[in-house]
Amino acid sequence: MSAEQRPRREVVTGVPRAARRAPGHAPARSEISEQTTLGATYVRSLMRSQLRTALRALGTLALLVGTLPLLFALPTALDGSSPSPEPFVWSVLGVAVYPVLWLTARRYVRRAERNEEDFTRLLEGR
Repeated sequence: MSAEQRPRREVVTGVPRAARRAPGHAPARSEISEQTTLGATYVRSLMRSQLRTALRALGTLALLVGTLPLLFALPTALDGSSPSPEPFVWSVLGVAVYPVLWLTARRYVRRAERNEEDFTRLLEGR
């Protein structure tokens, strides 16, 4: 057989891939990247929710710190005499305050991350 009469050989290495298309963007993401009023509303919504979370944590801390002087005056008010409340004050400051601070900080961080996850889900269209 001559070279012109031989059948053409093709090598198949796998299943043909579908035509690749550019990754689609969710409408919310394009609204933000194009800086439309709807995109600004999305960003403003995230900022408001983060601000609300921060103010709630700040209010909790202000309530904690604001009530400490009343708590320190409690032993003196209960006894009527004027004993030194130093052990009570130091135990509250050294032991009791830190778990409340830690829980408040942990709750704040978890809520802020949840706000960001919700915003990301909105952007991705999930």
